[in-house]
Amino acid sequence: MFLLLLLFLSLVGLSAYIVSLKQAIKEIPQLIPLSSISSDYDSDSFGSPKISVIVPAYNEADNIQDCVTSILKSANFLAENIEVWVVDDRSTDKTWIILQALQRSLKDPRLKLISGLPQPEGQKWTGKNWACAQAIKCAEGEFLLFIDADVRLKSGAIESALQVALSEQADLLNCIPAWTCDSLTEWLVQPLMLINLLISLNSKIAKDPKTETAFAAGPFMLFRRSAYEKVGGHEAVADQVAEDVALARLIKHNGLKIEYRLGANIATLRMYRSWGALWEGWTKVLYVGAQRNLLIMLYLAIVMLILYTVPWLGLLIILGKSLTVGLQTIDLLTIGINLIAVFFQYRLRKLATNASNSPPKYWWLQGLGGILVAVIALDSVIKTESGWGWTWRGRALK
Repeated sequence: MFLLLLLFLSLVGLSAYIVSLKQAIKEIPQLIPLSSISSDYDSDSFGSPKISVIVPAYNEADNIQDCVTSILKSANFLAENIEVWVVDDRSTDKTWIILQALQRSLKDPRLKLISGLPQPEGQKWTGKNWACAQAIKCAEGEFLLFIDADVRLKSGAIESALQVALSEQADLLNCIPAWTCDSLTEWLVQPLMLINLLISLNSKIAKDPKTETAFAAGPFMLFRRSAYEKVGGHEAVADQVAEDVALARLIKHNGLKIEYRLGANIATLRMYRSWGALWEGWTKVLYVGAQRNLLIMLYLAIVMLILYTVPWLGLLIILGKSLTVGLQTIDLLTIGINLIAVFFQYRLRKLATNASNSPPKYWWLQGLGGILVAVIALDSVIKTESGWGWTWRGRALK
């Protein structure tokens, strides 16, 4: 009976997730890429504001050249109004060497490099905040586009985002690129994380202007400079590990406007290239992104297990029982609920493809994915509160 109860909860939870994800995809529209034809951009209405693209880079030797090249190639008819500031945040790999070689080979005056300074003594700067703050002092744009080094822009991406920001009078446009996966570990964890992110962005509490709750994803954030400066920019969140969420909350708290768009048509993102990087990355930000709310992390862990792991565990239990003592009538009901829950899992992953343009690969291993996300949530609490192992690429965050 206990298993039947868990399966019923799983079925109800999956149904609610499907409804919420459908609503999120409907209410967070896809960004439509502009073609290279200048008529797609309404310059008479919007003008041609200058855009500063800022890329903080710490040990990004595997990413930085492709990222920067994609940015420079993405701009079409606003190409002359774009400047690209790349800040090497005192990398210990070949990031700076690659950047210098790239600048020499491209000879593109829009590409500007900054060799990051040490953090000021007596001040607490965490993550990429100090690198971003250094670039801001040099950037001249009316709009500030912060892009992570693992993002690849497509043609017309910047103009597309700018036109939406201008037409919607957004102070912050947060675009969610297509999350790409290569390894099995990524396929197990990333689609589940993306589904949670989209539902969170579109949740009632986040959309309620009376609450301070807001969410954001840092890889692609386009700010109106006046709004960025009003909230204090990265300096105001210098000690925040999840600076993207912290900035979004400042924007909302100051009565400014946030717009969200799905960006699978204009950009791709591969966040983590190894199991170690994935574990380190998510445990770094998950708990602090939830404002260090232990109950939310426990809730997340339980929900992930009930939604994704329980149906597959139920099938294994019933299979084992059929091979030993045989099946009873109630077991047939259990099998039916199990199969419906598994179908709902597949349906949920298929819906996610509408947001990320990626196939529901390895969806049948989501039982294991639920366990991994649950453990990541709990480990994020432990690392953040204790400081043990709470690092990013070897840098201590405590």
